[in-house]
Amino acid sequence: MKKRFLFVSLLAALVLAACGAAAAPEASDPGYVEFEAAATEAPAQFQDSAALPAESSGQEGEAKSLAENGVVYETSGGTEALIVERMVIKSGEIRLLVKNSDVALDSLTQMVGDVGGYIVSSQVWYAEYNKENFKYANITIAVPSDQFETALRRLRNLSIRVLTESASGEDVTDQYVDLQSELVNLEATRDRIKTFLDQAQNVDEALRINQQLSEIEAQIEQVKGRMNYLKDRASFSTIAVSIEPELPPIPPTPTPTLAPTATPIAWDPHDTLKESKETLTSAYQGIIDFFIWFGIVIVPILLPPALVVWLLWKLLRRKPKA
Repeated sequence: MKKRFLFVSLLAALVLAACGAAAAPEASDPGYVEFEAAATEAPAQFQDSAALPAESSGQEGEAKSLAENGVVYETSGGTEALIVERMVIKSGEIRLLVKNSDVALDSLTQMVGDVGGYIVSSQVWYAEYNKENFKYANITIAVPSDQFETALRRLRNLSIRVLTESASGEDVTDQYVDLQSELVNLEATRDRIKTFLDQAQNVDEALRINQQLSEIEAQIEQVKGRMNYLKDRASFSTIAVSIEPELPPIPPTPTPTLAPTATPIAWDPHDTLKESKETLTSAYQGIIDFFIWFGIVIVPILLPPALVVWLLWKLLRRKPKA
């Protein structure tokens, strides 16, 4: 390709020299100068598609400067200015201890809808504890970046206690600005290659230039995809929520107690004598009590029947007279 362009340049120079003074004004024609410069610079561009032509570098070169308020980046070129707001990718993790997992999950879903977010992923499982099943959950949600703190505050209100909480942010403004600059350069290179395509002398040159154009356009799509990804990640923050139920205390298991062993009592004759006297006294008291009950209660009850029986017996025993 380089030899072909050099050959064209030499041929044009010979033609101009042969034409003499009449051709001198044509040599100073701006269109011819631009074409000649392009013919000598094009091979270097095709070898490195990311490089800019000298003219494009002069017109599209960008200087990045941070605005005074520290929030906005501004990159200015020859004819356009790119303004990018500071982009921070926020993420957080929170682990909650809740009274009821089902109620907490319903409240979390309602909160996500209220702030304009969505659920990225969800995982629910059950674990057995003290012969009961308790629900656990891991949920990743995405909320608008301006609602990040509000979402965290409402998540805290769903729990009995926040077990762990963390938050972090990644500033990707520099990356986005660099991608914008790269996109501007690639688009300028693409436009310049298109002009070379219009100036192609034959099919072979057109095919080579078109191949380079396809590579540049592929790079442009990759840069745009990366920029869109950073935009989406900065506009929505992710929060990983872990929900754990409060487990009831396990009642204590009663421990078996050993029966008390009888302590042997030492023999004491005095105690034996004392117990003997008490026993004898109790015996006499019992006998006396019996006789008192017998004379007062039993005799009056049994005496009349006994007299009747005795009289009948006497009458039956009496012998009749001869």
